Amino acid sequence: MTQPEPATTPYAGKQTEVGSVFVSNYPPFSAWQREGVEAAREALEQPPIADRDLGLYLHIPFCRKRCKFCYFRVYTDKNSDEISNYIDALAKEVELVADHPAVAGRLPRFVYFGGGTPSFIGVDHLKTLAARLQQAIPWSAAEEIAFECEPGTLTRSKLEAIREIGVTRLSLGIENFDDRILSENGRAHISTEIYRCLPWIEDLDFDQLNIDLIAGMVGETWETWQENVRKILEVEPDSVTIYQMELPFNTRYSKNILDGAFDQPLADWHTKRVWHDYAFQELAKAGYQVSSAYTMVKDRDSCQFVYRDSVWHGCDLLGTGVASFSHVNGVHFQNVDGWGEYLGTIAKDRLPTGRAYRTSERERLIREFILQLKLGEIDSGYFRRQYGIEVTEEFADPLIRLESRGMLSANDTGVQLTRKGLLRVDTLLPEFYDSEHRGARYT
Repeated sequence: MTQPEPATTPYAGKQTEVGSVFVSNYPPFSAWQREGVEAAREALEQPPIADRDLGLYLHIPFCRKRCKFCYFRVYTDKNSDEISNYIDALAKEVELVADHPAVAGRLPRFVYFGGGTPSFIGVDHLKTLAARLQQAIPWSAAEEIAFECEPGTLTRSKLEAIREIGVTRLSLGIENFDDRILSENGRAHISTEIYRCLPWIEDLDFDQLNIDLIAGMVGETWETWQENVRKILEVEPDSVTIYQMELPFNTRYSKNILDGAFDQPLADWHTKRVWHDYAFQELAKAGYQVSSAYTMVKDRDSCQFVYRDSVWHGCDLLGTGVASFSHVNGVHFQNVDGWGEYLGTIAKDRLPTGRAYRTSERERLIREFILQLKLGEIDSGYFRRQYGIEVTEEFADPLIRLESRGMLSANDTGVQLTRKGLLRVDTLLPEFYDSEHRGARYT
């Protein structure tokens, strides 16, 4: 394998560009409009589609610091009373939506605590929230309760509370083991906090531990990345998720780049892919298996990611909390993204829907197809059963183009991405968009 040059040359704006790369939905979010909110209300008033899984996403938007590459709706300035008010509003939102016909009586297949930093909130807040949620939408029968953590926010007692509320999959946002790189990129934690919490996690015997890394953080070099991979292999988590750092428009780094005020070393896309590939190769040598374009797992049979697989196969998802995204009965919708508007709407006993989009059957087909491509393979039989079509015929033209570029292979049974395609899968997905959404701003 050819090793890339370390990222020692100041950014020249040649390859790592400002803008979204990671694709999480279709049609692009820019197509969702406030005028569509009535479609969301109608979707919630309809009974659910038969045999459709339900999942619950809970947005906990608090962090100790805002990373310089962060583009999520997060807050670093809220006091205990404000956090209590938000937790109360979040629980009330779940209680409100649970009474609608699309949700009433359904048991979720999964629950996902995402952020922000869910582990930021205190034990009392966490237990209060979980108790109210369980009353509204019981999750005792759920296959997976996933919970995102930042190492520096964890204590033994907090992890015990997280385990007590039923969490099965703990996702630890390490991102990097190097204190210099963590500091430069605005991460709140340091390496000693990583190693402090790992024994607690092991003692509490969570079903799964996932660890996140980011290839291409500012200041990363070939040597530091190799050291990151070595250390992750020492930890031996159940799964490792690796993202290539991107720079959407609303990040601190992106603003500096656009203002011409960024002069630090920054890995280009080729370098990030090589680093990503190196990590996958080393993990494979240690017995890990590919689970998606981002994730390697110790055992594909025992280490499932129910949230991901359900969403990528078209489940109903209730996204609750400020700015959260939902998909119910074929309608996409997003909550309002302002703190005051979110809390004020909930206080009036109304759901805080901000914009929505009613999908067509073809758009739902494309959405599932492109998201499942991220798994590295497509099963034609699934789409034959769900939509009554042959996807290799439906998408023949883009499949032929991508096959000629060495990105994938396709036959009657399905589609298989090559390693080259897997490492850049998000850049390939617009090939399958309908013309009106191709080239649209993603967000």
